[in-house]
Amino acid sequence: MSRIAVAIVTAAAIAASGCNSTTTGSAPAPAPAAAPASPAPASDPGKQLSALAPENIAKPRPPAPFDVTGNWFIDTSQSAEAWRFGPPYPKLTAAAQMHFDASQKAAKEGKVYRDDIGQCWPAGLPLIMTRYWPMAMVQIPTAIYMVSGFMNSLRIVYLDGRSHTDLDIIVRTYNGESIGKWEGDTLVVDTIGFRGDHHWMDQGGASIPAGEQLHIVERMRMVNDRKQLEIEYTMTDSEYWEGEWKSTKRFNRVNDEDIQEVSCLPDLNEHLQSTTSKTQVK
Repeated sequence: MSRIAVAIVTAAAIAASGCNSTTTGSAPAPAPAAAPASPAPASDPGKQLSALAPENIAKPRPPAPFDVTGNWFIDTSQSAEAWRFGPPYPKLTAAAQMHFDASQKAAKEGKVYRDDIGQCWPAGLPLIMTRYWPMAMVQIPTAIYMVSGFMNSLRIVYLDGRSHTDLDIIVRTYNGESIGKWEGDTLVVDTIGFRGDHHWMDQGGASIPAGEQLHIVERMRMVNDRKQLEIEYTMTDSEYWEGEWKSTKRFNRVNDEDIQEVSCLPDLNEHLQSTTSKTQVK
């Protein structure tokens, strides 16, 4: 092959490779600048942002009518039994009446009927709100985080506009999934997605179970110069009672006590007659 042919073939190969041929003594032509990489999106636009995601917290929202940040304890000034959600009780179904009657009979005999809470099963909503331990609440624009001094039970009320998880895929819990929205000076909290095993609406002489159909709507507002938190409960569960079960509770601020780390372990409660004694438990 002649020198001319070799030069032509070489030039063609260089051109095909995307490089620029240069003459002897010339500076190499600069390579084309790479296109700047597109910044990765901060989050998947199709996925719900965490309530703690900075960009979620920073979204413009009207100011909240009130802030519940603080420690709260059920108001027992009217009755030591204020922790209960009845009486009055709604008309119970046969499935619930069976438990109610059995618990009444056990109480008359000085015994305890199915003390699941004493065996470290979660109290669950609504009872977790009225345990004889303070409830710490921390409010941010997107959620209210509640931690009970009783078993350190966690409850989250989402305020960021999300919808409930589809019941076909929701992870059921004893406190359920709570979604809140503001209506004037009232926070309306809608809760579904409960577990129905070892879950009670009331215990100790008035044992009424709660099932997976439990639906609780709370209307929360500040009263008494914002010294008290009032919650109106409207609860339905067609498996265990008819119509709506209503109850109103008030909670007082606790400014001189913090909640502590608490673990409910079965071995700690083995000495309790309500959890082990065959003569005390039914």
